[in-house]
Amino acid sequence: MNKQVLEDRLIDFSVLIIKVANYLEKSYTGNHLSGQIIRSGTSPALNYGEAQSAESKKDFIHKMGICLKELRETFVCLKIIEKATLSSNIDIIINAKSEANELISIFVSSIKTAKTNL
Repeated sequence: MNKQVLEDRLIDFSVLIIKVANYLEKSYTGNHLSGQIIRSGTSPALNYGEAQSAESKKDFIHKMGICLKELRETFVCLKIIEKATLSSNIDIIINAKSEANELISIFVSSIKTAKTNL
């Protein structure tokens, strides 16, 4: 997968997460998790942009690791939302979990390759 395709996919994921947040119930818990998932779910796209301007291979690996960490946080948040039934649209949660899982796999593989090439 080339850099532009991955960046576009991360941007689309950010938009999907924003939509997920819009479907969360308006309660203390829903509002809390909405803010949390928006922060963690939009962060990978922004940090991936930073990784493309990394100052060294170690810096690149570090920034890619941040993307991976935020994707994993988002995935766990989606699982909490699903299990607590905080969304009025379960299909969007399932879709977001699937995409998060695929992106996690991509980043794990990319980091492993970058570390091998270091």
